[in-house]
Amino acid sequence: MRLTEDPLQLDALIADSIDARSGALVVFGGTVRDHHEGRGVTHLAYSAYAPLGDRLIREIERATLAKFKVYHCRVVHRTGSLDVGEVAIYAVVRAAHRREAFAAAQYAVDRVKHEVPVWKEEFYTDGSSGFVQGCCIGPESCHPERSEGSRTSRCGVRDPSSPSAPRHDTKEAA
Repeated sequence: MRLTEDPLQLDALIADSIDARSGALVVFGGTVRDHHEGRGVTHLAYSAYAPLGDRLIREIERATLAKFKVYHCRVVHRTGSLDVGEVAIYAVVRAAHRREAFAAAQYAVDRVKHEVPVWKEEFYTDGSSGFVQGCCIGPESCHPERSEGSRTSRCGVRDPSSPSAPRHDTKEAA
């Protein structure tokens, strides 16, 4: 499963990715931070429909393998309640060289963040909570918030399917 309520096991993910052809291993871990937009955060709760989320993450992994010269791509995301400091997402990529591995990891994490329906509820130090407004699932659902002809969604991420899309800044995954 790519979505799980269990704590994520980095050692197992790395062990599963071993490939003698690889000279690069890139690991991205997104953790729960103690603040968001000036408000103190005590913990988060992620929710998702696991069968759909799992399928979409696997499709993103396959697309990453096809787009980049990498030998392995695995992304896993937590659901349920997570405390500050806990890992919410890991991406593990192996390639012959670092450039491809870094690019593939960023691509996979960005696509998971912006395409997989995982809802994040933040719990604040003042006792309140709220769901974090996510990004649109696909660029076609963002037309009102973008300029005509643009391939940028309302959350500022370029459509990764656009062949001319430049690399964009990485947004935090957790």
